[in-house]
Amino acid sequence: MPLEAEIGALLEAQGLTLATAESCTGGLVAHHITNTPGSSAYFWGGVVAYANEIKEGLLGVDPETLIAYGAVSEQTALEMARGARRRLGTSLAVSITGIAGPSGGTPEKPVGLVYIGLAAPDAEICQRHVWDGDRLANKERSAEAALALVLGYLQDREDV
Repeated sequence: MPLEAEIGALLEAQGLTLATAESCTGGLVAHHITNTPGSSAYFWGGVVAYANEIKEGLLGVDPETLIAYGAVSEQTALEMARGARRRLGTSLAVSITGIAGPSGGTPEKPVGLVYIGLAAPDAEICQRHVWDGDRLANKERSAEAALALVLGYLQDREDV
C-alpha cells in the first residue's frame, strides 16, 4: 500500500485531519496525499509558500525567525507547520522548506538541504535531510520523507 494510502487510513481511523505547508516541493506532498480516493475526508488543504512574504503573511512565520535562521531552517519549518495547522484548522500539519537546486546552496546550507516539520496537538517534530540528487529527485525524496514522518507519527499514536 502506498504511504499516502496508509496515512489516509490512519487519519480516518484516528479521526484526524491534515494540512501541508510546502516551499521547495511546490505542492508535491499535497499531490501525493490527494492521489488517494476519498482523501477529502481528511486532507483539508495546503499552502505553497515559496516566497518569504507568503511564509509570513499566510503561515505566520515570524520575520525575525527568517532573519535570524533563514527560510531553510528547523525554526522556519516548525513555524510553517504550526501556521498551516492553525490557519487551516487541522489536527496535524506537515511542512517542507529547503534548497532543491541546482543553485542556491552555500557551504552552510548546501543544495539538497531540507527541513521537514510536523505540528500536532501532542508533538512537534523536525527532521533535517541533505539529499544528493538533482532538483526533481530532491523534491521527490523530500515529499517521501514528509509522508514517512506523518506515517510514523500516526503509527506511534496507534501504539499508545
